[in-house]
Amino acid sequence: MARQRPRWTELREVLQLRRPTLNPVERRLGAALTIGDLRAVAVRTTPRAVFDYVDGAADAELTARRNRAAFAAAELVPEYLSPVDHPDLSTRLFGREIAMPLIFAPTGYTRMMHHEGEAAVARVAARHGLPYTLSTVGTSTVEDVAAAAPGGEHWFQLYLTRNERLNEELLDRALAAGFTTVVLTVDTPVAGRHPKDMRNGLTIPPSLTLRTLFGMARYPSWALNKLTTAPITFASLSGMSGTSGDTIDAVRVADVVFEPTLSYEHLAWLRAHWPHRLLVKGILSPRDARRVVEAGADGVIVSNHGGRQLDRTPATLTVLPEIREELGPDATVILDSGVTHGQDILAARALGADAVMIGRAYLYGLMAGGERGVERAVTILREEYARSLQLLGLNASEAIARHHLRMP
Repeated sequence: MARQRPRWTELREVLQLRRPTLNPVERRLGAALTIGDLRAVAVRTTPRAVFDYVDGAADAELTARRNRAAFAAAELVPEYLSPVDHPDLSTRLFGREIAMPLIFAPTGYTRMMHHEGEAAVARVAARHGLPYTLSTVGTSTVEDVAAAAPGGEHWFQLYLTRNERLNEELLDRALAAGFTTVVLTVDTPVAGRHPKDMRNGLTIPPSLTLRTLFGMARYPSWALNKLTTAPITFASLSGMSGTSGDTIDAVRVADVVFEPTLSYEHLAWLRAHWPHRLLVKGILSPRDARRVVEAGADGVIVSNHGGRQLDRTPATLTVLPEIREELGPDATVILDSGVTHGQDILAARALGADAVMIGRAYLYGLMAGGERGVERAVTILREEYARSLQLLGLNASEAIARHHLRMP
């Protein structure tokens, strides 16, 4: 074979070198192609105890692994020869259009992961036309979130207590701040047992170990941001009174979050006092789904708390079809727990979910790079979802049907 000297003009077309990214956060996020990549960045940028709080689950973490295994087992069945050049990712939820079937789940301690906290997440959600859910034990108030993302659709996750005055005040503040939906969490009669958090001292109330404190000190940027911004508190409960009249603090917040007497009477009270949409989160059985809808809920969130409460429960994807069948086509059904890929959204839609919730997926992004990291997480999921729709041969979220998925 005849040889020739390489010509620079030919090499220049092949060697399209990237300009180096000087900003370290942008460099890390730019290299992250999956939620797993963001998780790997979060390990390097966040104290181990904080990362364990996000990444860990209850007891042997069987449920958390089952959630992911169920999505991994799902088989997508494509149909081709249909135009898919501009897929419509949007869907309708409660009669309103959202940009894609994705909702930001409530998470506690959010400003512990990154000092920008809930405000950063709410801003990203608003930019993408997606609902954001603030937790009762979030580190920002409903007023903070409304001010940070005034154009967003905000939901409020409620831990209902025996203190009617406290419940009313939380609802009144959410209503005044323009929140459209209340999410009642029902799978927390007592706290799940988290061995990793117990060893690290990240419990309610905190009891940090020396090892945990030394571990945090190894991340000076994280520590400096915590020391130079407002103290981390359960903001919605700060300054409010509990059943004894004493101000709720970190020691007594467990009395609010974990309520062993929660019953259908509480749900009836909530339905009578909240004028807008009401969802019940933590449903894993068709019977419970039917009962809460008959009691006045506008829909259910099929959730096992990401494996953080009762271990050995079924994966949410496996019980989703039964719950959809029990409720019929009209009730709102949202799937939570284990969603880390755009194809997980496809699988949930095929099995009857109107939308999915993400928690850990965006927290990995938050730990990796604050608001920019959350933005990267949503971009990854959106691109995966859009490409998978096209590869499935579908041009819209509304075109996903049961026959596009096989479960072993």
